[in-house]
Amino acid sequence: MEALILYYDDTYPSVKEQKAFEKNIFNKTHRTDSEIALLEGLTVVYKSSIDLYFYVIGSSYENELMLMAVLNCLFDSLSQMLRKNVEKRALLENMEGLFLAVDEIVDGGVILESDPQQVVHRVALRGEDVPLTEQTVSQVYLFSLHPPSGFEFWGNFPNNPLGP
Repeated sequence: MEALILYYDDTYPSVKEQKAFEKNIFNKTHRTDSEIALLEGLTVVYKSSIDLYFYVIGSSYENELMLMAVLNCLFDSLSQMLRKNVEKRALLENMEGLFLAVDEIVDGGVILESDPQQVVHRVALRGEDVPLTEQTVSQVYLFSLHPPSGFEFWGNFPNNPLGP
């Protein structure tokens, strides 16, 4: 099961080609202890954690250290956000954090950030500024339990712990 796969060019234009490439990468890397591989003219850096595999792939001309910096930034950011519990269940329960972290690290294949502390900080800030229409029911409920200081509810909400 894939949690998040992003392609930034047309090296593998069809879904069939992408799936074959992903299967080939997994078959070549899941049993090895190394962190880097050359496959089909591409540089692949990877890391595993319990039941997850993380890959960052670039052309053979890409600097392996930069690709590894992106991979480590993603992994360390997720580790902090998931309180060092980087495993499939925890990640699936926090997919929004994964999307936001990737969005802070890379944009269109361009590396924006490689410091996990900065990524975690920005993800936390972005999580606070989510418009009401894009929040989950649980986020709205938590907001109603702990509104920011100076915030007042306008209206009478049944069962609101703060009262009318």
